This record gives sequence, C-alpha cells and structure tokens, in this order.
Amino acid sequence: MTEAANTTLGIPDMTLVVLIGASGSGKSTFARRHFAPTQVLSSDFFRGLVADDENDQSASAAAFDALHYVAGKRLAAGKVTVIDATNVRRADRASLVKLAREHDVLPTAIVLDVPESVCVRRNEARPDRDFGAHVVRRHRGELRRSLKTLQREGFRRIHVLRGEQEVDDAEIVVERLHNDRRELTGPFDVIGDVHGCRTELEELLTKLGYKLTRDDAGRAVGASHPEGRTAVFVGDLVDRGPDTPGVLRLVMGMVEAGSALCVCGNHEQKLVRALSGRKVRVSHGLAESLDQLTEQGEEFTQRVKAFCDELIAHYVLDGGNLVVCHAGLPERYHGRASGRVRAFALYGDTTGETDEYGLPVRYPWANDYRGTAMVLYGHTPVPEAGWVNNTLCLDTGCAFGGKLTALRYPERELVDVAAHQVYYEPVKPLRHQSADTAPRHDPATLTLTDVTGKRVIETAHHGRIGVSAEQSAAALEVMSRFALDPRWLAYLPPTMAPSATSDREGYLEHPDEAFAEFRASGVARVVCQEKHMGSRAVLLVCRDASVAPGRFGIEGPGAVYTRTGRGFFDDDRTASLLDRVRAAAEKAGLWDELDTDWLLLDAELMPWNLKAGALIANQYAAVGAAGGAMLPAAVAALDDVAARGIDVADLLTRTRNRADALERYRVAYRRYCWQTEALSGVRLAPFQVLAAEGAAFHERPHSWHLDLLGRLGEADPDLFATTATKDVDTTDPDQVADAVAWWERLTEAGGEGMVVKPAANLTRAKRGLVQPGVKVRGREYLRIIYGPDYTMPENLERLRSRGLGRKRALALREYALGLEALERLERGEPLWRVHECVFAVLALESDPVDPRL
Repeated sequence: MTEAANTTLGIPDMTLVVLIGASGSGKSTFARRHFAPTQVLSSDFFRGLVADDENDQSASAAAFDALHYVAGKRLAAGKVTVIDATNVRRADRASLVKLAREHDVLPTAIVLDVPESVCVRRNEARPDRDFGAHVVRRHRGELRRSLKTLQREGFRRIHVLRGEQEVDDAEIVVERLHNDRRELTGPFDVIGDVHGCRTELEELLTKLGYKLTRDDAGRAVGASHPEGRTAVFVGDLVDRGPDTPGVLRLVMGMVEAGSALCVCGNHEQKLVRALSGRKVRVSHGLAESLDQLTEQGEEFTQRVKAFCDELIAHYVLDGGNLVVCHAGLPERYHGRASGRVRAFALYGDTTGETDEYGLPVRYPWANDYRGTAMVLYGHTPVPEAGWVNNTLCLDTGCAFGGKLTALRYPERELVDVAAHQVYYEPVKPLRHQSADTAPRHDPATLTLTDVTGKRVIETAHHGRIGVSAEQSAAALEVMSRFALDPRWLAYLPPTMAPSATSDREGYLEHPDEAFAEFRASGVARVVCQEKHMGSRAVLLVCRDASVAPGRFGIEGPGAVYTRTGRGFFDDDRTASLLDRVRAAAEKAGLWDELDTDWLLLDAELMPWNLKAGALIANQYAAVGAAGGAMLPAAVAALDDVAARGIDVADLLTRTRNRADALERYRVAYRRYCWQTEALSGVRLAPFQVLAAEGAAFHERPHSWHLDLLGRLGEADPDLFATTATKDVDTTDPDQVADAVAWWERLTEAGGEGMVVKPAANLTRAKRGLVQPGVKVRGREYLRIIYGPDYTMPENLERLRSRGLGRKRALALREYALGLEALERLERGEPLWRVHECVFAVLALESDPVDPRL
C-alpha cells in the first residue's frame, strides 16, 4: 500500500482500477485528469443511460449491471478500465474484484481520502446533489473501515491519497506487466526441462553455438551466443538429475548477464517452498536437489532461493508471436496475471482422471488451441517433440534417459542431445508418455467453430479480409458435401481478373489494356503466358506412400482437385496421374533440387470436357444443336422469300450472320474437347510450383517456375503440355506491338488467349498488391462465354458496360488468402490455420459476381 510520501501511482497495464472515495471526494475529476474518457466507466453515467437521470438511485442496480457488462468486455480485450463510483462498501468492491479475477487481470484500488468538510462543501456547490452531510459522513466511515481490508479483499495494488494536495499532486504511471517482453524479438533458443542434467545442457548450448564461460574451478557460470541469440528456459531446471547446482549456476549466470530468460516450473516452485521451511512432500527428485544444494553452502542456496522465487510464470515475446511457459497456456491467458494463470502455466490442468500408472491425466489443451502465438512449453515428457496446433512440448525426458531438446526460433528448427544415461526412473515409461493422453479429437482435423460464423483473416499481403456468416455457410455446404478431405486442401487458387474492357472495334478484350494497367502500376517487365483451355487444377504430389501420413496426417499418394476443392477423378485415375507426375519429377531431379518429399503445383488440366462434360452437353452443345436446327432452315426460307421478289435483305443478312456466328461458336467449344480413356489423351500444363517442404515460391520469378516445370515436359512429353511465353517490357512500344501480334496469332489459331503476369511474380505497388495475372481472352473464345451473337455491334456496346470492380477486388482478396495459406503451410502451421485461408477463398466465391468475367 502506498501512502502520501509517494504521489507517483503505478498501475499495471491491463488492470481494473477501482476508485474509492466518499461523494464529493473528486473521483470523477481525478479520472478525467489521468485517464482517457473511454477508459472510465462512471456509475452516474450508466444511471443516466438506463434512467435518463444520473442521480436516480433507484436505477443503481440496472446501471451497475450495464457497467459490469461493459467493464467485462473491456477487460476481455485487455484494456485498462476505471470504475468511477463511491465503492466504499465491501460488497460493491467484491463484485469488481470478482470481475477482475474472471478476466485474469490485477485489480488496483486508488483511495481518495479527502476530509469530510471538503466533500460536503463540494456537494453543496452542485445543485444536483441534494443529500445532506450525513451521507458523506456515512461514506467516510465505510471508507475508514475499508482501508484495513483492501489487501485481504484481493486488490494487488493499493494507493491511498490523503487530502486535496496529494490528490492534486498524484501522477499515474502505467507499468508493463513482468510477463510482457514483446519488445524482445529474438532470435531465441527455447530449451526444454533440464532437470539437473548439467552435462547435457552444456553440450546442447555448445551445439546451439553458445560459448561457455567458466570460473577458476572450471565450472560453467554463463554462456553467450556470438550472434546475440537468447536462450529461454521453460522451467524445471532442478531435481532428478545429477547436478542441479551446476545447472542453476550456469542458468543464473546467463540470466544475470542478459543472455537468457527463464520461466518458473513447478519443481522450482516446490524447491522455494522447501527452502523457505514450508511443509512439502519430498519426492520426484527434491531430496536429491536439497542434498546437492547443502553441499554448496548457505550463500549459494540463498542465491538459488532468491532466483527461483523471482521467476515469473510465462513470457510473451516477439510482439506477441511467441509465448513461453512451463506447462502450456491457452490463448485467453496470454499476457495476463492472476493466480489462475500462474497455476495453469506451472501445473497445467487435469481431467480428474488417473491413468494405469496412477498419474493424473493431463487435459490436452493444445488440441483445442487456436491462438496465433506459438506456445513453447515442457512439464510432461514426450519421446519426441511434435507440433500440435502451433504449440510444442520441449520436455523430451532427459533425466529419464531421453533427450534434452531446444527449438531455434524463428527458424522452427529442433536441436537435441541424447542423455548420457537414465538418471531417474520414471513412474511411467518414457515411451508411454504423452502431453495429450486424454481421448480428444485428432488435432489434424477441424472443428465446426473453425469454419462457421463471421470471420476475419489477417493476411501478410492484404491486411484483414472479412468473411460474412452467410459466405461461411455457403462454403461449408460445398466443403462438407463435395470437397476432398481438408487435409489435402492446402491451397485454392484465386479467381482471375479480366483485362479492362477494350473500346477497339469488334473486341471486348485486347492486350493493350492489360499492358497499360501494369505500366500504370509501375510494372515494366511482364510475362505473357499462353492460356490453356481446360480446368484449373491443383496437384499435391507425394514422393512415396510414407510422406502423406507423416506430413499431412492422411493416407494416400496425394490429390488432384478443382478450384472448389473437388476431386477431378476417382481414386484409381488420381493415383495413376500422380504416379506419372511423381515419376517425371524424379526423372527431372525436382525432388532433390528442391529438397522435398512433396510438391504443390498449380496447373491447367485438359481437355475441358474432363470436368465440364455435363456443362458442355447440357448448355453449350444444346445451344449449338438448337441453333443448328433453326438458323440454316431460316436462311433457306428467307432465300426462298427473296427469290420471289420480296425484300428481306436486311433480315437475311442478319440471319446469315447469326448462322455464321453460331458455327463459329460450335467450332470454338469443340476445339477444347476430345476423347480420353484412362490417362490417354489427358494433358497437364503446370505453370507454378506453389510450395514444397519448408518453402513457398511466389517470390520466385515466373521464368524460374516455367524453366523448372519445363523439365517435367521433357521427362513425360505425352502427359505434360508446354506453355508458350513471351517476355515484354511494357514501356517499349515495339515489344508491346510484337506481343499483341503474338496474341492475335494464338487466338486466330484457336487458342483461348493469354495471361499477362508481373515477371517477378509477387509484386506490390503504392496502392498495395498488383494483380498476379490479367487474362486477355480471344475474340472467338469469348463466344463461348457471352454467346454466339456477342460480336454484333449492339451486343458489344451493351457488354462494354460490364462492371469489373468487384471481380478485380475479389481476385486480389483471394490471391492474398492463397499466399497466406502457402506461407502458413511453409511455416508448418497446423491444419486449422492453413485451412482458415483455404475456406475463406471458397467462401468469397459465393459472392454474386458475374461468372462470365
């Protein structure tokens, strides 16, 4: 409790401040002076909200209900919240302390102990305060009694300001919580439970690149990394192993020198209690630690006691991206301070059950973890460190004869050393140990809450992208009924933006607009790629049958799927196609060159009728057949009419033009269809290597992708189609004219058109992301899209008013979501984090955008 001698009042960041004082003591004035208006919740203001009268005491119950609700929302968001009310009664304060505990924040009391005469005078000067001095006197009596109980009530900080001068002189200083070290960005080496294994710790630090410092007796008393890395220990330095003092001497030296951080483990907590003379059960290696410390002398033992007693329960590091604790920590506890948070960080939680060894079954909190921060912890030994939903247990049982393990952050690289021997026999054999022993859902699957409702996805390249509840529902319908197992769906390709509408006579789309767009965005170098007319396909190809279960948690050779996540073929045909792709990748040397056991490819699968056979038959062919039956007959009839001397020249010309357009329409869609049997006749045109193990390739230039993928065509020319390309400088008129002529030749020969892409691939301009590709479709191909007669002048004029804005905005959002999915996949993030982006792409596809664009 601070008194008048110190008028600098420290309050924790993320706290509930309770102002306590009689009516007229100046609480509202104090709050306005020291806190932002949004931080202060006044009981008077809430009475006004619910009763239109701030002094209507009959509305107090409803007013405080509303005030507590708003305070709860602020505390849930981690905001400093100030309660401006008299709060002189213990019962009123109890509900506020309870609220702080529910949200795991520290309650702070600021008492304004102002003389009764001052309070009475101030109230008399306010016409809305018509109560007498007896009310102030009662408040003052309750306040005096409260001063003796505030600490017992649960307030962690108590500041008492006596008299007007102290109130006027007070300054508020917001103090960062001890666990908030977000300014430390690493790199870090997070080390699992050491448990007295000094030799293994020294070996691990050396393997990590640290230089040990030794005293005259040759004992390691510190270590530092030449590249400035920081070691972070997850606790349980003590007990079980042969040299607890040696471990402590080394770690304490590192922490004191600033080359390490350390959180408290349950064994440190128990050791402090034992050294403080408190009654504890001497088990699990504590007796050995106490004996070893006794040999080191009282001075060293007291140093150990002070060090362990000051350890905090968890750290939030690297801007909130990393949390280190001993036993794990759900997201709702990150950065918060309470007894409940500390207890979970030190001991975890149990299901209330015991296993066959009589040990408590740990609650598998990591299976349900959905936070964005990486959580690194220990406590329950596991034979091998393995990721579960962006969390990792680093206790690999060194004292039990296992390993001492560290994770390099942010590299996500595991480094370990083997234990020299079994130092302590575990109750449960190490091979049976698991951090997630309770029967729970498989962490490689999804829960309904991962995909339902309104969602906001934070992307690295396009900021926050929102998905409405209605869009989520539409995507869930498609995903649950038609799509492949989500473990295969690492990526869905974005829709592609068309070029701006051309005003050139007879054309709806023309390359000039695409080149002008990129030139205006400051993109000088582009690549024009032949656009194959087929179906967009994503291929996940595994090098052998053992890859998918270990990497993706599912059996199978891989997957071949559409833009909506549906499989292209039955299982046998899929396996046959993937076998061909796998063999070609082996022959081309891609597996070794990219150092991977799997590849994710973006491609076009042909012919068009492989996927769109029913669409072609029911829509395009039906139109062609109906027109073919009607228009030639109409031309013949009009010829007969004209032969009889009746003037039908205009009608006959229009009908002949329509018949010619219809024939062009039929030729247009037929050229993209042909018969296939098994894989005979199937053609695959890959144009981008999306990802491989530990790498995503959207920052590699398109030339790199096409050169690499061209080797697949050399390995299996019957399956892989080559993609014609042309590099263009958009600022060079000659190169632009040459590319236009190239496009004209492609489209006149029956090609669909081309896609113009920034040559560097991922590209940003002043306004943000640049479109990854703009499609320029040929004049004849567009007949399939807009109908046989679209080239008639009146139809072209109407179509030129087509709105492209929504389509282009949608293309950029989906592109950013795709990049985010690939980068999360590259980092090895859990399925729900990758699938969040994939699902959002499908959800955005439910937007009512003209499908012809």
